[in-house]
Amino acid sequence: MTAIGLRRARHPRLRLVPPSRSTEVGATEVPSSGATPSHRLGLSLVVVVALLSLLGSVMILSASSVWAVEEIGSPFAVFIRQCMWLVIASVALFVGARIDYHRWARMVPLLVFGSLGLLIAVLVPGIGMSVNGAQRWIGLGFLQLQPAEPAKFALIVFCAALVARNAHRVHQLGVVLRPALVVLGMFAVLLMKQPNLGTTMILCAIVGGMLLWAGVPMRILGVLGATAVVLGTTFALSADYRRARVTGFLDPWENAGDSGYQTIQSLIGVASGGVSGTGLGASRAKWGFLPEAHTDFVFAIIGEELGLIGCLFVVALFASLIALGLRIAHRASDPFGAMLAVGVTTWFAVQGFVNVAAVLSLLPITGVPLPFVSFGGSSLVATMLAAGVLVNVAFQGEEPDNPVRARIAARRARNAAARG
Repeated sequence: MTAIGLRRARHPRLRLVPPSRSTEVGATEVPSSGATPSHRLGLSLVVVVALLSLLGSVMILSASSVWAVEEIGSPFAVFIRQCMWLVIASVALFVGARIDYHRWARMVPLLVFGSLGLLIAVLVPGIGMSVNGAQRWIGLGFLQLQPAEPAKFALIVFCAALVARNAHRVHQLGVVLRPALVVLGMFAVLLMKQPNLGTTMILCAIVGGMLLWAGVPMRILGVLGATAVVLGTTFALSADYRRARVTGFLDPWENAGDSGYQTIQSLIGVASGGVSGTGLGASRAKWGFLPEAHTDFVFAIIGEELGLIGCLFVVALFASLIALGLRIAHRASDPFGAMLAVGVTTWFAVQGFVNVAAVLSLLPITGVPLPFVSFGGSSLVATMLAAGVLVNVAFQGEEPDNPVRARIAARRARNAAARG
């Protein structure tokens, strides 16, 4: 798949602005100051992501300390690992922010087939690692890679490139909708083999959000959405452990010692925090009462130790992240950038909502982490890279005096002259 040539067009959703672009792209220079609205959007996004990541690291230290002492022998063991991942993820954010986002369109085959290869590899005995009955990780020494996380980014880039190349033909379902559903279906089948219904549902929501923004007819998306709900419900009830999660969600107190235990402990933790919380480090739920306290249920520890104020602060940060992402999509200088921004923003919004809703017993437990906050290296690196790409889209936003775009245009002109 080649880089995207941009032309002027009109579309009810996509912001198609006609700056001249060639297939020759270079690295984007990150501005040293927010001199323009585009720069301010990008830098504001970095600040929000940094706040979420730093808050997550602090809460992981608090939530994991008791478990880490019992299992590893040091209260800082999990925190140190998270800090290592945070360093790697910060590099990924910088790389994503610096590289011209148009390069990702040229890497679509590598991203898609590479992700499919990893999703297949995780199912191979001796390569994939099984934890709690789910085979979702590949062991890399003392590190573990969860292929589902980079698969989200790969699918977003694929759909963004697909829509951008066919911006004038999104209503022709065979041109855009069919390829998107085929690739989504391949990812979904491999994810369900792990099994990983939660991530499969998030991928469906991401693709649905991107197609909605692109302008695919609502009646078609409505049918697809209803089909996804039916299939999701069927799969949720088809396995004993998933069916137990559903019954534990519908009536946790009836199964308080089994399928409803984690939900009840999560609610107790959040409720005991009150308005201002019990104080940082003073959680009682982390003392063996709440399983997965530093991973999928770290929001419950935030609610207990920092109270309603802490929960609202996290929600406000995610709301800001979503608002910034949508503004970046509206200001993007071409359809590929707009669709990248929409896909990444939908990813953060849907996964954040699903995690918080499960903690508050508004949805069944799905096992997906809270972006930037929960413990997990694969998730943190993937989301940081995606945030960096979003920053790059912002830096190249629609402005006649945008210095970043001017430098890229000048570099392309020099490269074209050198080729002669």
